[in-house]
Amino acid sequence: MKTKLIAVLLTGIASTTAIAAGNHDGGHAMSGGIQVMHGSAPNNTVGKPGNAGRVSRTVEIVMNDSMRFVPDQINVKAGETIRFFVKNTGKLKHEMAIGSMAEFREHAEMMSKMPNMHHAQANMITLNPGQRGGLVWEFDQTGAVDVACLVPGHMEAGMKASIQVVKE
Repeated sequence: MKTKLIAVLLTGIASTTAIAAGNHDGGHAMSGGIQVMHGSAPNNTVGKPGNAGRVSRTVEIVMNDSMRFVPDQINVKAGETIRFFVKNTGKLKHEMAIGSMAEFREHAEMMSKMPNMHHAQANMITLNPGQRGGLVWEFDQTGAVDVACLVPGHMEAGMKASIQVVKE
């Protein structure tokens, strides 16, 4: 009975909490039957987790079942710390991950083999239908940064966005 209760509690936590995540340098682990992604910080060429006390501005992002991010193009200045206020208006689970397409393709392959994997890093937020959550990110270098939903099939269906980081 205790084991079932723990599994139900872990499932409840995973389904009601916006889970931050990132790349999979540290591999995957099992926790109460739930696969959890963990590891080192995301690739620093796309920025780093931001300090909420240093947020420059808030950008609202909507994820929906048409497999789109709205907006799908965002401009930020190098050095800005952005709070992404993310809403899942769909009936499916969606994720917003900040990184590079190369990392996303590698991760998408892994997710196709382990679709129940949950994440635990700072460059990603996972939201169930109707959920809202936040992600704070500091963009410390100029260039193009990719955004994608890493739920199996979503990125491939076009659920991608881009962030252009320009000089201050």
